[in-house]
Amino acid sequence: MFSSVCPARFRMIGVLCGLLPLVGFALLTPAWAVPAIPEKIDAFVRTEMERQQIPGLAVAVLQHGKITFQGAYGFSNLEHRVPVRAETVFQSGSVAKQFTATAVMMLVQEGRLALDDTLSRHFPDAPASWSKITVRHLLAHTSGMADYPKDFDLQRDHTEDEMLAIIKAAPLTFAPGERWDYSNLGYVTLGILIRKVTGQFYGDFLAERVFRPLGMTTARVISEADIIPNRAASYRLVNGELKNIEWVSPTTNTTADGSLYFTILDLARWDAALYTDTPLPRATLAQMWTPATLNNGQPTTYGFGWATEQNHGHRTVYHGGFWQGFKSMIVRLPDEGLTILLLANSASARELRLARGLLAIYRPKFALPAEKVIADQERPVTRKIKALLLQLSVGETDRTLFTPDAQAELFPAQAAQMGVLLNTLNLPIEVIHEAELVERREKDGVRHYRYMLTDLGKTVFCTVQMTKDDKIAGLQLTRE
Repeated sequence: MFSSVCPARFRMIGVLCGLLPLVGFALLTPAWAVPAIPEKIDAFVRTEMERQQIPGLAVAVLQHGKITFQGAYGFSNLEHRVPVRAETVFQSGSVAKQFTATAVMMLVQEGRLALDDTLSRHFPDAPASWSKITVRHLLAHTSGMADYPKDFDLQRDHTEDEMLAIIKAAPLTFAPGERWDYSNLGYVTLGILIRKVTGQFYGDFLAERVFRPLGMTTARVISEADIIPNRAASYRLVNGELKNIEWVSPTTNTTADGSLYFTILDLARWDAALYTDTPLPRATLAQMWTPATLNNGQPTTYGFGWATEQNHGHRTVYHGGFWQGFKSMIVRLPDEGLTILLLANSASARELRLARGLLAIYRPKFALPAEKVIADQERPVTRKIKALLLQLSVGETDRTLFTPDAQAELFPAQAAQMGVLLNTLNLPIEVIHEAELVERREKDGVRHYRYMLTDLGKTVFCTVQMTKDDKIAGLQLTRE
């Protein structure tokens, strides 16, 4: 759902080191597996949970839809010391978008929707700016719809009609098909569209047509009022201390951009179904995993509800999620039948790094850089650098952040090149939010910082020189 980051570090080492159990562990060893793989996974997971301060994590690895490794680590609830198990229920975050996209494509298969239907066909009172937005644009994040307004009240209930009014009132940020920009509101709109077409709440449609037929017995739309067996608690870090996650309204927890519950076993059943023609024909799945193209013919790195790209010679389709202190990730190498699944109950978990590290155990070309992440004692500086990188990625950089010499050197050409480099990352906003400090030194009054930005298949290093008055005297980006 939303993308954000909580950079503070939790220091209850007794909880996350001395009391960090491997609660559940299952392994099947087919001929292709390396005997040391379970030990490698265990060592990697334990190290990252300690470093990233993650209370609980569920992991599964599948080959052609069959579980070959399953692990449950840490605690689903710290207050009651409830361990994570295979049956622990986590929230989906934006991994749920592939389920919303699946529901839409089922309706397309049935002739009840068409990918090139304009929104005005289904929403007669749609604003004029929506006249060229199609279902295809919404699925591929090329509609021009903005994300949630900054003043959106997460603690207020909104009906679907009220949500639709908010979406209609938001101006488009670009003409449909001109650019790619991740839009949660686009997927909220798709959920409302599913009800328009079927007369059913999208969550009921998924339960009836996807979850129950596939045996995803605990998958459902979030409800904090209902009694949910094995439901995990989630956590955020505030000034280095672990806190329970902030409350949001019940209706905010039901929108189609990322509001599902499921277990690692539910996701494993979902992965197995993707090798069949249920709930969608494999030809339709191939369409969903094909990068969308812009009006100028340029491909994006996103299909319908899935990120899709080539990494180290491997076709990769994947998606991450973050909502209410939960992180999730599904990574598939569909041509090779390999899938990595992970679910965590920490807002500060770095799901891309975790997924890449697990994937590298099976495909070494994905190996994480050897640089060691160091403790960040100057988080305001880091926030400033991340904000700058986000500006660079969209070409709207505030030049007053730089010294006059740096302005003359970097603008406009080098800054534009840096923006292009950042956008080689598949989800640049998420990757920038997860930037980690790997070096900090000071010489002649100038502070030097080096950050690592880790995508699923790529790494970009950002080196910054900053003066005593907090002006940027130098900035370099390199991809490795």
